[in-house]
Amino acid sequence: MIWKIVFILFYFQRILCLNEVRWCTISDPENRKCNDMKAAFGQAKITPTLSCVNGKSGIDCAHMIKNNEADAVTLNGGLIYQAGAKYNLRPVVGEVYDQGVGTSYYAVAVVRKNSTYTINNLKGAKSCHTGFERTAGWNVPIGYLIDTGRIAVVACDIKRAVSNFFSKSCVPGSFQQGLCQLCIGDANGNNVCDLNGGLERYSDYSGAFRCLVEGQGDVTFIKHSTVAENSDGKNTDPWARDVISSDYQLLCRDGSRAEVSEWRQCNIARVPAHAVMTRINTDGALIYKMLHDGQQRYNSHGSGFRMFDSSAYNSNNLLFRDVTTELRAIANQTYQAWLADEYLQAVKGIDCDPDQLPKSLRWCTLSTQEIWKCADMASAFKDKTLDPSLQCVSADSPEACMKLIQQKEVDAVTLDGGDIYKAGKTYGLVPAAGESYPESNLSSSYYAVALVHRDPLNAFTIHDLKGKKSCHTGYERTAGWNVPIGTLIKRGSMKQDGCNTAKAVATFFSESCVPGANQKNMPPELCKLCKGDSRGQNKCEKDSREQYFGYTGAFRCLAEKAGDVAFVKHSTVFELTDGKSTESWAMNLKSSEFQLLCPNGARAEVSQYADCNWARVPAHAVMVHPDTNIHAVYGLLANAQEYYGDDSSSQFKMFDSSVYNANDLIFKDSTDKIVPVQEKKTYTQWLGSSYIESLESMQCSSNAANNQGTINFLLISMLLFITFCV
Repeated sequence: MIWKIVFILFYFQRILCLNEVRWCTISDPENRKCNDMKAAFGQAKITPTLSCVNGKSGIDCAHMIKNNEADAVTLNGGLIYQAGAKYNLRPVVGEVYDQGVGTSYYAVAVVRKNSTYTINNLKGAKSCHTGFERTAGWNVPIGYLIDTGRIAVVACDIKRAVSNFFSKSCVPGSFQQGLCQLCIGDANGNNVCDLNGGLERYSDYSGAFRCLVEGQGDVTFIKHSTVAENSDGKNTDPWARDVISSDYQLLCRDGSRAEVSEWRQCNIARVPAHAVMTRINTDGALIYKMLHDGQQRYNSHGSGFRMFDSSAYNSNNLLFRDVTTELRAIANQTYQAWLADEYLQAVKGIDCDPDQLPKSLRWCTLSTQEIWKCADMASAFKDKTLDPSLQCVSADSPEACMKLIQQKEVDAVTLDGGDIYKAGKTYGLVPAAGESYPESNLSSSYYAVALVHRDPLNAFTIHDLKGKKSCHTGYERTAGWNVPIGTLIKRGSMKQDGCNTAKAVATFFSESCVPGANQKNMPPELCKLCKGDSRGQNKCEKDSREQYFGYTGAFRCLAEKAGDVAFVKHSTVFELTDGKSTESWAMNLKSSEFQLLCPNGARAEVSQYADCNWARVPAHAVMVHPDTNIHAVYGLLANAQEYYGDDSSSQFKMFDSSVYNANDLIFKDSTDKIVPVQEKKTYTQWLGSSYIESLESMQCSSNAANNQGTINFLLISMLLFITFCV
């Protein structure tokens, strides 16, 4: 036992006190420089002492540090991300470069001033890059374009995706035909697309800019200082002699353009400097003390050993980048803070390991018809060799799908706003892609409306809803339940009986059809108007077996005059009237026969939904486990809709469920296209604060009751405690 205690104390003394820093090196020249630094630090009596250990690569060193086989290594931004995300390392010391921006530089996209390109219309352009997997020329811009959904990647084949996105490119070192078409090789035309040794004239920062200058490319991805260094007489090489910086502009993330001098405000991302990484429980202050004392003595030309110079070893950037002017301690020692949001998003976009992708994407379905459509979708995707392949899994409810995804037994399901809220808050799921609707360029949102018959003799308003018969898309569905019920409660029109919202609705409306309300202890009035399937079975089920389920079903409930008001989305009436639907119950309906109930007490025409609606709500989203690569999911769907997104196609239709005698299977039929989540990577970001507030308005009474119960319990406990202690 004593020996165990001694071992534990020794371990913590080793971790926390750090008498020796074991530096991880990744090459023989770097190891030689490390040992020379060790000798120099030892001669100067710098503490902690330094030793050198061999690693195979930067990420191997990170793994060794995690396993306590080494203590420190200097990594670039991409490796800092991997070391932080995979091995829980943290940056403690950062390099500083003499570039006017401290510990970073900026990756920018440059175009000719007389062109019409923006960051939003680069598809089909010709592109120039510093080199394959280089930071400013590849990782940041391509990662950004992937992360924002501009480039859709299937099965982590990023090279192929980029080749399909740009018409021609020069990406030195890629050695892929579509990515080397603009490259010109060395002065003799040899070594085309070769990155090593500068043989390709369009490689590196100056070369990528030259590719643009000479008219080969339309856009070049370089660092912020490249244009200034190669224009206005700064570069005397023949190709740069007459280059004027004002002839070029930067592409900004918001779709605008700016002068090349405005790189601080207009860039793709700030690229963080290299940083020294160590374990989370190691005292980084001691590592900084050692390096600070070292640079005070060994950062001048006459000092013998030089920390920021690798020429003595016939190499470059050993241990630290040679352009480093000093090392600084990092205050906020998390890899996320050091990388910053924009760069972090870019590296996440480029971080795609095919070996980590599932061999198939297991899609959760909620009805027999949805399984049929899913099976057809899987077959259609297979015909186009889209990866990963699709598998269809059946579940009883959206919440069952959420549980299966949380347990990693299923991969994806499309949910509406209310279920997105539950999936994120309760099960930790995240959005991977969203639906977009074409009616009014709302992109990833739509309006929730209250639809009624036009009736001059009975033109009731929102103030007259009590006692009316109501049609809902489904229990806890966004436009059909959460928005209207939350609004009525918030206005004070509907009174909650304690925490029982369902009872409040049943008391407020005389009869309703709320598919999914056929649950134990739910008021029967919520299912009274429901119709069931063609045989009268499965009444009030929360799927397409109930003919009054979903947007189409709720509208049908109103159209057939079972209900007085239908809570649907703004486009529902247009999709099912004026000859748009071939269903017998809808084919003779006209949109002019219906009106909207406005929250201000007025009525409006159905075309006035932008001014007469109950809420602007988020679109449906594909929800996945947070460990799932969302770019791979979006890439699969984005590429699939190139083949199957057009409803006029004679083949499989992703956004049409009519052949299955149902509506809104897998995706809403009104979907125009699948869109990326972009910056909305959490359920709260996707839903928005205003929608979440309206949703939680129905839960406040429950929370208050729970809180009061907790307070009462504590008070009783305290009284009992006092009683027994007296």
